[in-house]
Order: sequence, then C-alpha cells, then structure tokens
Amino acid sequence: MVPKPNEPRLQGIDELPPYPEGWYFVVHRKTLLDKRLIEKTWMGEDIVAWCDDEGRICVAGAYCPHLGSHMGPTVGGMVRDGCLVCPFHGFEFDATGQCVAVPHAPAPKAAKLEVYETTEILGMVFAWWGSGGRAPQWHLPEEPPTGTDWSSLRSTTLRFRGHPQETAENSVDLEHLDYTHGYYDVEPTAPVTIDGAYLKSCFDFKNIRTFARMINIRSEISAVTHVHGLGFSFVEIHEKTVGMDARMWVLGTPVGEMQIELTLATQVREIRKPGQFFAGLGFLPVPLRHRLMSRFFLSEERRFVLQDIVIWNRKRYRVPPRLSRADGPIGKYRLYCRQFYPELRSQVGSTRRIG
Repeated sequence: MVPKPNEPRLQGIDELPPYPEGWYFVVHRKTLLDKRLIEKTWMGEDIVAWCDDEGRICVAGAYCPHLGSHMGPTVGGMVRDGCLVCPFHGFEFDATGQCVAVPHAPAPKAAKLEVYETTEILGMVFAWWGSGGRAPQWHLPEEPPTGTDWSSLRSTTLRFRGHPQETAENSVDLEHLDYTHGYYDVEPTAPVTIDGAYLKSCFDFKNIRTFARMINIRSEISAVTHVHGLGFSFVEIHEKTVGMDARMWVLGTPVGEMQIELTLATQVREIRKPGQFFAGLGFLPVPLRHRLMSRFFLSEERRFVLQDIVIWNRKRYRVPPRLSRADGPIGKYRLYCRQFYPELRSQVGSTRRIG
C-alpha cells in the first residue's frame, strides 16, 4: 500500500518499528574488565557500561543527570573505585546508578542515572529494552551446561542495514538455506512451537564445507534453534559426519533505525573421535583440535551471514508477504513477533498490521 500525497505513512504496514521490546546484547564482561568503561549506541541511545570492584555490571544512559555531560571515555569519563565519574563536575555514580559523591557538597539524592536491567550468560552481558520503559516481560534462559570439554567462547560482530525481526526470521526460513547458502536436503524435524516469547525450530540439512582450502567435508547437521525475543537466538548444533557438537548465539542488536549489530558467538565441544572425512584430526592434540574447529566453525558461520547481509542491505519489508506453500512457518513467526511491539497494540486493527 502506497500513501496518497500528503497522507501520513502508517508505520507498521510496510515497515517495522525500529526497536522491538526484548533483551539485547551489550558487551562481553571480558571487554569491560579490560577497558573498564565503554560507550556505544544501543537501541538508538548513547549508553555507557562498567563493572565495579565487586563485579557488578551497570549499563546506563550516557548523560549525567546533573548538567547533561556525556560520560563516556571519549569525553573523559572514567571509573574510579568502582564508580563512574562525570568529566564535567566530578559527580560519582555507583553500579545502581545512584550519585554517591560530589566535590564540595553532599550528593543529591535525585541525581540518578537511567539504568537498564542486565543479565549475563557465559560472560555475555544483555540489557532489557522495554517499550515506554516497561520492566522485563520475560527472562533469558539459564546458562547452558559447560566444562573443560567445551571451547572458550569466540565471537565476531557485523554491522549493517537491517532489523532484528528480519535476521531472527532465518530461524524458520528453511527455504533460504537451500537457495541462498547451498544447503540441501533441508527438512524440519518437528513443528515450530511457541510459548510466550519463546520459539523453537528444529531442522536437519546437509552441505559441503571446505576446510583449510584443501579438504571438502560433506556435513550432515541437526540444528535446534531457541529464540527468546528478536535479539536472542541460541542454536544447538550436532554435526554427524565429523562428530562435532557446537553452540551458536545469534544476537541482533539495533543501534539505530534500520542499523543493526549482529554478534555471532560460538562454542565447540571437544572432538575426541573424529568421524569419517576428517580422521586427520586424530593426529592433533585435543586442545589444538578444539581451537582449530572453533575458529573454523565461527569463520564458516560468518561467511554464511555475509551472504545474507547482501540481501538484508537492500531488502524491503512486505506486509502481507505473498507466501508460497513451501514457506512453512513464516506466517506463524510473524504472528509471534507482534508481541514485541506493545506500543502498537492499541493501533493495530483490521486495516493496520505489523506483520
């Protein structure tokens, strides 16, 4: 539908609100420990994040409630004795966001930062963004079991034009795995299930990967994708040919309208008995084999996402989409997504749809 001249464009008919409600990735704890204070654009806002001396992480709006100075490190903000110190007048804020000290005067009780609720999974820090400041409406899952048999977490981040609803749609768009990425024998192994903010998608597929530019590996893969809102997807992967178990987090975070940072984080389980086509790994020490496969897996996933980015960069959201029978649960996924736009619920009627 195209608006008539001088008619206001109705958001939600053929475009998506830029910031769906949910939990979104901010930073790795390790990065905070190394840098002490970071600043970034997140959900269209300037934020800062730091860790106090007791290990508590604070994610907050970047502007001082006193006279509005930005408090990021590029402006001169710093962390001292676990508190964020404003570069303009030296107001100090603890990890709850409360002002606790001011040079030459008592700390004003009303001086408090806008603080976002946080949660952490394997050192990845997430913050809740609620429409109109709403409190969290659900929680992210517990950390998956881990131990010495799992590699350390590796991650890479890509920034491009996009929206988290579009990137998360890959969890149910099995057709594009074949046509865009060259997978084959792509088949769902269970119906897509939805429980509130949680969506589960299960499928198998096959592909051919080239390792070290020399070895072609024919892979048979089972994947179970756990989607918790539009910024958090957790994929459990079992590669049957090599005998590899892996995990991948796909974390789409809006930084501005139609600008997104997509973080891919992976872990690989030790391959103690490499399967057919990859038996050469058996000659490598287990720790080296571990690191090698972890790097290989992450580089391959990044390569596949780059293929998607070419399309996302020039894609236009369509409502209603003209689906074919082969598209499976995409319509069901779009109904699932409606809950993440509570600001539009009162506006959505028979002639106004958000997907």
